[in-house]
Amino acid sequence: MIRYAFTLLFVAFALRLHAQPNAIGSTTTDKKLTAKLETALAGFHGQVGVYVRNLKTNRTAAVHADSLYPTASMVKVPIMCGIFDKIDQGEVKFDQELVYRDSLKYDNGIVGSFRDSTKIALPKVVHLMISQSDNTGSLWLQAMAGGGATINQWLEKNGFANTRVNSRTPGRKEFQARYGWGVTSPREMAELVAMIRSGKAISPAASDRMYRYLGMQFWDGEAISQLPSNVKIAAKSGAVNQAKSEVLVVHAPHGDYVFCIATKNQEDQRWQKENEGYALIRKVSAIIWDHFEPKSKWKPVDGSEKFWF
Repeated sequence: MIRYAFTLLFVAFALRLHAQPNAIGSTTTDKKLTAKLETALAGFHGQVGVYVRNLKTNRTAAVHADSLYPTASMVKVPIMCGIFDKIDQGEVKFDQELVYRDSLKYDNGIVGSFRDSTKIALPKVVHLMISQSDNTGSLWLQAMAGGGATINQWLEKNGFANTRVNSRTPGRKEFQARYGWGVTSPREMAELVAMIRSGKAISPAASDRMYRYLGMQFWDGEAISQLPSNVKIAAKSGAVNQAKSEVLVVHAPHGDYVFCIATKNQEDQRWQKENEGYALIRKVSAIIWDHFEPKSKWKPVDGSEKFWF
């Protein structure tokens, strides 16, 4: 009886660890892509996980995709879902004008550089959070969404067992000490963005608006730089000293695909393009594109050209 109870407990834990939105359906493993990714990740000085799903065929590739990683600024995707959930419930008006106060300042980003009493429309703060990754604006929106606990409830309700906001969230201090602002797995973060892409996050209208924001990226020097400029991409990246990450939906000619790559405990902590984490993100992005679009003649511009990424 004890052994049976333990088995049930273990199964329940495993199901929770791998929980995903129900809309995904059945998937099959892309063994060739998985092998390519395993080779690319070998020898990395730190931990790294990757998850890929072809949205047309539902074939997946995963390497350490269910391990937990710092979200860094990818946490702004759940925050965006939180504020749009409040808008959908009628508790927040999408087109309202907000008033910035000095007490909101976190850093010297765009919003944090405003003068006290500056007026700004809520949609512009959301835009700055996603496109520019503005931290002060993001924390402002996190509070407006009801705080990290409310956002985490939305994530739990929608099948995301491990993606959570830690910063300024009661009961999450230990997780914040380990993972920073937020925590996720490559699988869950990719599927969260895929949920938005499919129109199933909050409502079709909310998903549409959120997806448009994800398509307006200023930070395009890593995974996005390995993709043709005429291909639509929706993305969010994140970076702290020991972790680099990015999540993308790529509207490739032969079918859309989503992928997320995340690192942690990196030995290389340089804030330079040559950082091992950044280099790996670019490498993985190119591998996935070439796998799905093998006959594409487009190649990323190399360092000898005068391009600023």
